[in-house]
This record gives sequence, C-alpha cells and structure tokens, in this order.
Amino acid sequence: MNPTDYRRTTEALNALTAHQYTVTQEGGTEPPFRNAYWDNHDPGIYVDVVSGQPLFSSTDKFDSGTGWPSFTRPIDPDAVTTTTDRTFGMVRTEAISAGAGSHLGHVFDDGPRAAGGLRYCMNSAALRFIPAAALEEQGYGAYRGLFETTTPQNPEENAS
Repeated sequence: MNPTDYRRTTEALNALTAHQYTVTQEGGTEPPFRNAYWDNHDPGIYVDVVSGQPLFSSTDKFDSGTGWPSFTRPIDPDAVTTTTDRTFGMVRTEAISAGAGSHLGHVFDDGPRAAGGLRYCMNSAALRFIPAAALEEQGYGAYRGLFETTTPQNPEENAS
C-alpha cells in the first residue's frame, strides 16, 4: 500500500457531511456512544472517509469502554501518522491518515498490553466501514485474507 495513492480531492471533500468535514478537516470530535462504529462487531476494514485509504481492521478492534471505535494498531504501519496535539489545554497524540491528512482521532497508551499497549481511539465520522463480504466488490480484495479461516485437514482423508 502506498499512502500517496490516497489523496484528498475537492470532489471527496464536497461529498462529506458537515459533521464528517468538521471531524476530518477541522480536528473535531463526536460524542461517545453516539457514533456509527463504537459498537460495530462485524468483520471488515475501516477506510478513510475522504480518500478510501485502508486504515484499520476489525481483527484489531476492541471494546475500550470509551464509546469510540478503538483499535490496537493500523492495518498497515504506514497508513496512519501521528503528531502532537496541544488543543483544549491537553497534550495528546493525534492520529492522521497518511494519504489524505484526515484527522482521525487520538492514540493513547492505555490499550491492551498483550497487543502492544496502544489504543487508537477513532472518530466514526472519519471512517467508512467495508464489510468483509464486500471487500472484493469495493476494490479491497487484497484484505480478504484477514477474514479467511482455514479448515483443519482431517488426517484420515490424507491416509492412503
């Protein structure tokens, strides 16, 4: 994946709702527990609502209890960049999509220790969910392997 393949265009910005624009372009946020994906448990990937860049997988999503969709890591290490955010009298780590520069949310160090300890706390308004069953038809077939399970072979079937 090359982040430069995913850009912010005028057409994409014009297609955003006012709330999506506020979140992705002005660093806004949305209320906890009142957003589209905080309790989504379906298999699939989350892409940048502006550029379509793959950002997160449901395989790395966890219930943080915060009311926002939370992930242990990006789908690709180069998909999300970070910067220091000093707004609202706090010092936080802002998460930004690498391709389009969309504000996604923030990264905290209180995630599951077994998964590296990070919590990517994202705004649903910055994301679009692609169900695993629709990955091929929506152009994200390269990610279907994240959701394929292999059936263990029956040793008796291999006996000759």
